[in-house]
Amino acid sequence: MKIAVVGGASTYTPELVDGFATHRDRLPVDELVLLDINRERLDIVGGLARRILEKRDWPGKLTLTGARDQALDGASFVVIQLRVGGQQARLLDETLPLEFGCIGQETTGPGGFAKALRTVPVVLEIAEEVSRRAARDAWIVDFTNPVGIVMQALLDEGHRAIGLCNSAMGFQRMVARLLRVAPTEVSLEHVGLNHLTWERVARVAGEDRLPQLLSSAADEIAGEIGLPTSLIRLLRAIPSYYLRYYYCTDEVLAEQLSGRKRSRAEEVMAIERTLLEMYADPALDEKPALLMQRGGAYYSEAAAQLIASLHAGTGDVQAVDIRNDGTLPDLPDDAVVEVPARIDRAGAHVQPLAPLLPEMAGLVQQVKAYERLTVTAAVNGDRTAALHALMANPLVRTYATAQALLGALLDANHDHLPRFFRPN
Repeated sequence: MKIAVVGGASTYTPELVDGFATHRDRLPVDELVLLDINRERLDIVGGLARRILEKRDWPGKLTLTGARDQALDGASFVVIQLRVGGQQARLLDETLPLEFGCIGQETTGPGGFAKALRTVPVVLEIAEEVSRRAARDAWIVDFTNPVGIVMQALLDEGHRAIGLCNSAMGFQRMVARLLRVAPTEVSLEHVGLNHLTWERVARVAGEDRLPQLLSSAADEIAGEIGLPTSLIRLLRAIPSYYLRYYYCTDEVLAEQLSGRKRSRAEEVMAIERTLLEMYADPALDEKPALLMQRGGAYYSEAAAQLIASLHAGTGDVQAVDIRNDGTLPDLPDDAVVEVPARIDRAGAHVQPLAPLLPEMAGLVQQVKAYERLTVTAAVNGDRTAALHALMANPLVRTYATAQALLGALLDANHDHLPRFFRPN
């Protein structure tokens, strides 16, 4: 089995490599290929990856390359974890919207919209190459944000792909800790869209323990996700921390505009500089503790678990981003949702779930409309669809804001958006 990682020079990669080595009993990889266009950075990250694997006596072959054809030829799995424009583009996503009275965030709101416009055409181009070069029935595993929009584009085009986010695994561990049970004993009903989800059920030994948890530990949960205790009890569910942007928009915007703390992009830039210095140390042969501050907790475990289950056909249940296919009656079958699914060699298999409560369904339907309009805009370089998308985004709100913001976002991302600047 050959696994190719697109964006192999990411500072996340040692985490991913460590996960593959840890799960090698279920995931017998013959060759792991790290692909990246930044050769200098790839050599640094790849050097640490090699030392980690050698320390673990990993028997496979590690290849570092900037050649896409070499990386994708014969691959059984292609993991996509790229960031078009790098951290500088992320900084723009988090700061430019503030000038228009909108929240700055890299996956939701206008920042996530800009990231999707940059990212979707690149991922689709890679996916076409996968279909030509990779092994028959190869899987694309997408970690690239915004996962929901990227996956909508991939599945609309008929690619064999599954999207993955680590947040469900984080919530599983939080619930397990609060209930004082092992994470493997907890089964969550994780429902919604990527970065727009709720935990509606938390089963332990077949019993839903969520009502007990909301009664006894709502304050602690609220502290971890940054939302009011009263809201969590009102919803009778645990919302994703990303829902803070929707439920507490004014407070978040005021906090961002205050300038009291650095943007997350600036924090990550500083962490990445330090990480790369550490990775370059030839004596380092394990992922450093600082990597946890980079974000992406449980990233390696989620990725290795999904790929291992697709390879071995184990039939375990994982939260993934896939076609709805009747899971949530609030959305059409071809809408990409983030829900629990049984994973085997044929892919992810979903079961029908209860409808979302009206206050959840309304938000999900609006954001899904925004996502689909964004895909159309990104694929076609369609400014009209792009304006419609921003108008549909709950974090933009008005036509005047959407119109002014669209022009600013397109101009600021000019070099990454050639489809929007084609001559008439």
